Amino acid sequence: MLLNQLREITGIQDPSCLHNALKAANGDLTEAVTILTEEQVKEPVQDALAAELSNGEGSAVGKGLLTDVIDLTPDKKDDLQAVIALSLMESPTVQTVEKDANRAKETNASENKNRSKRKRCEVWGENPNQNNWRRVDDWPVGLKNIGNTCWFSAVIQSLFQLPEFRRLVLGYTLPQSVLENCRSRNEKRNIAFMQELQCLFALMLGTHRRFVDPTAALELLREAFRTAEEQQQDVSEFTHKLLDWLEDAFQLAVNVNSPGDKSENPMVQLFYGTFLTEGIHEGKTFSKIEAFGQYPLQVNGYRDLTECLEGAMIEGEIDEKATTQSVKYGQERWFTKLPPVLTFELSRFEFNQSLGQPEKIHTKLEFPQIIYMDRYLYSSKEAIQRKREEIRLLKEQIAVLQEKLERYMLYGSGPTRFPLPDMLQYVLEFVTTKLPADGPSTQESQAAPLEPQAESRVLDGPLLQNSALKIEDAEKSEDAASAPADTPPQPEPVSKPVHSSASLTRVPECPAPHVATEEEMSLVRTCLQRWRSEIEQDIQDLKGSIAQISQSIEKMYCDPLLRQVPYHLHAVLVHEGQANAGHYWAYIYDQPRKSWLKYNDISVTESSWEELERDSFGGLRNASAYCLMYIKDKMSCHVADDDAGAGQFQKEVEGLPPELKHYIQEDNWRLEQEVEEWEGEQSCKIPQIEPSSASESQDFFSESGQDQSSACEPDLHSLSSQHAMMAKEQTAQAIANTADAYEKNGVEAALWKAFREEYSRLYLLAKETPTPQSDPRLQHVLVYFLQNNAPKRVVERTLLEQFADKNLSYDERSISIMKVARTKLKEIGPDDVDMEEYKKWHEDYSLFRKVSVYLLTGLELYQNRKYQEALTYLVYAYQSNTTLLRKGPNRGADESLIALYRRKCLLKLNDVAAALFISSDEAHVAEGVSILNELIIPCMHLIINNDISQDDLDAIEIMRNRWCSYLGQEDMDATLQMKLGELLPRLLDCSAEVIVLKEPPKIRPNSPYDLCSRFAAVMESIHEASTVTVK
Repeated sequence: MLLNQLREITGIQDPSCLHNALKAANGDLTEAVTILTEEQVKEPVQDALAAELSNGEGSAVGKGLLTDVIDLTPDKKDDLQAVIALSLMESPTVQTVEKDANRAKETNASENKNRSKRKRCEVWGENPNQNNWRRVDDWPVGLKNIGNTCWFSAVIQSLFQLPEFRRLVLGYTLPQSVLENCRSRNEKRNIAFMQELQCLFALMLGTHRRFVDPTAALELLREAFRTAEEQQQDVSEFTHKLLDWLEDAFQLAVNVNSPGDKSENPMVQLFYGTFLTEGIHEGKTFSKIEAFGQYPLQVNGYRDLTECLEGAMIEGEIDEKATTQSVKYGQERWFTKLPPVLTFELSRFEFNQSLGQPEKIHTKLEFPQIIYMDRYLYSSKEAIQRKREEIRLLKEQIAVLQEKLERYMLYGSGPTRFPLPDMLQYVLEFVTTKLPADGPSTQESQAAPLEPQAESRVLDGPLLQNSALKIEDAEKSEDAASAPADTPPQPEPVSKPVHSSASLTRVPECPAPHVATEEEMSLVRTCLQRWRSEIEQDIQDLKGSIAQISQSIEKMYCDPLLRQVPYHLHAVLVHEGQANAGHYWAYIYDQPRKSWLKYNDISVTESSWEELERDSFGGLRNASAYCLMYIKDKMSCHVADDDAGAGQFQKEVEGLPPELKHYIQEDNWRLEQEVEEWEGEQSCKIPQIEPSSASESQDFFSESGQDQSSACEPDLHSLSSQHAMMAKEQTAQAIANTADAYEKNGVEAALWKAFREEYSRLYLLAKETPTPQSDPRLQHVLVYFLQNNAPKRVVERTLLEQFADKNLSYDERSISIMKVARTKLKEIGPDDVDMEEYKKWHEDYSLFRKVSVYLLTGLELYQNRKYQEALTYLVYAYQSNTTLLRKGPNRGADESLIALYRRKCLLKLNDVAAALFISSDEAHVAEGVSILNELIIPCMHLIINNDISQDDLDAIEIMRNRWCSYLGQEDMDATLQMKLGELLPRLLDCSAEVIVLKEPPKIRPNSPYDLCSRFAAVMESIHEASTVTVK
């Protein structure tokens, strides 16, 4: 195993060489890699260089260089000068690089210690800023979650966004005589609730806060439930209770003389309808009319809402033609009156008898934005019954056709059956197969001779155009030394015939008829081909008939006469989690903005129908619609008219009673007081010195081991200089190979030879196929540039700057070459190289190295089971790597590898946090909560808010389900249950907060050689699953 891995890392195929290296390293894979790579450096072998250049930019001349490659040897100086002149004529292309200018602010440690629990109004990871408290214009406000109250927020927001309902609540008044005559506890409670709901709605209209506190109204409602306060309430149960209270409260106001008559009750008029049930029970017909508020629908077994409704309207079979003696069961329901607001309650929970507990149904159920209710109305009964009968007959035809089609597609009499056309094709292939000729069948495989690669060439560019560099003819021996050696031709293997024993039975390679005349073969082929064509035509006809009938069924209700009662989707209430716990939020259509908004506790954000589909239809994750609220078409138009124009909320505030206006003014005044107090507290704190943008940038991109003073110098070319300094050993080796050229032809000839050979080496390195254990981009900045098709001018200047590095003061030759190169650099003006573009390319490479270092550090920490530290590095590596990958697939590291170990680390850390939490030890519980709040939840939010993979989605569901499983456990302490109730909304909701993740501690990057060795060792170790420490 070690030999195979060492072979993959180094590319060396000699087993004895690999074995000796492992033996010398005492089995240490990292040391063996070091030994082998050092040997390779001592004995470099130059291969042929493919004659490829970077794409010409900005002109047809530049593009022509792709095909007309010019040989840049000392004998071709005229061609060299021509290419340089052409390259100067090209127009530079400036590539836009996106920079992340937002820096994560440090959380104030002292405030975290004094805060008993995180308030929902605070932005996680930052000090609560007053700007986050204020409402923006007329943007809808959120509702504060005061502990498992997301169900309240979802329902109240859906109702508040109905202008008619909002007007009814805000305009609710009772005569003094009614107030004096109220004696019962329920009546007093209902009146108190209406008053609190009025105040809440008034604040939602006119507050200056980004979200409001619904505690007063909520506490009154919660008292009506017998369940413990810590548990979340069911949306349907809460909505039923809410409508009952509102109905009773308005009944006191609208009809004092006849308490039993609810026909004038505005809540009944707005939300309640009636349906007629007709049927047969035990042979007797019956008929009854019932009222409904929320119409329940089963989800299991249905694909969409129309199928759910169809199934709910018909139960059993009613055969009117049957004899009176027959006992029949069945019933039909018909809506006789539909309310302006039609609410469907989707039954997504069922009780599992074997487990003895409820389970959530996660199956997918689609629903439209507009639904036509004509087909369910009693007024359309006769027409719909005829169409249902037509559909029944058509479905019977489809069943017959499907049975016929199945006989073709599952042909045979045994347990295993196949499509008949395929079976005929197999027989036809058998018939047309011929036995091989006498004599053994030999297959000669010849190795294709390797084509010699093109001669090594040097990139043309403007670095030599503005200089007086004259290239003298070099010795032929030097050219021969720099040129790739010819590979001796490989002898072709000779395949010798293998003589089998005479007694060995000859068996053909493929089944074939042994004895058959040409006449027989022709007849069989003709019959099989004709039969197969006939069968295929039969199958095509059957499928076409089925599709045609299915299309007729789908269009059955498209009659314009059955599209007279449209209802528009107003709100979707979503539940995420399991049967015993979860999180609720709502999608509500905003008529003035003509868009969907997502109401998630304190957060109100703009959304889309695509996001609503993803979260509401179900089937993909543990989130699905639980309640659908449709409004009549006329009411939808009325809502649009009421909400038209800006400042509608302000107009409604002006029409409020004086006491509600005063209530709003007091709350807004308190907000200003809170802001002033917060600003006073901030001014009393010791101000922290924030790093300037320049120093931040330098700290972010610093890659060298320089001291702090030199690292902070505001040098425009600091990154390129650092990259040049990192390659000084390679540069010195290139200069050392120019001794002959330096002695015979001078400094400029030596620079030319070193430049050419170094580029040839890096070009070959960039063309190498990367392996899981090696990444050539880590070896040199130009490998990164070449693999990403950087502009030629950027490549040329970078390579010239490598030879102009002031650290090349080894001997007189190095100093002379360095001085000439620095002169050439000064001669390159802004018209030759776009320095902004040049800087951005080096910034990208610096970020790539940083991502690599963070990835390796995270993997090492993960292997050493330091999951908290590892997760921070891996998350930051992934986020930074995403920025690079937006610019090109070769700009960053392996995204799937980072995501894999980020996911593994997150799961491990979740296990640790959960174990600490259920330990009941106060210190351990606090530690588990801290891990969840500071690492797991922010990481989950970052993952979900980006393009999430199915693997990440599954991992997040596993983590959520684990925490949800603790809800309602009898052996868990009440205090833990309360803490769990505070954690779950954040764990399940990934949009209500702004997530800021701190950057991990800075790490001094390794030299290119050390970084490559470390990369190889770590990549090797993760496949071996063994702990590794690279010095």
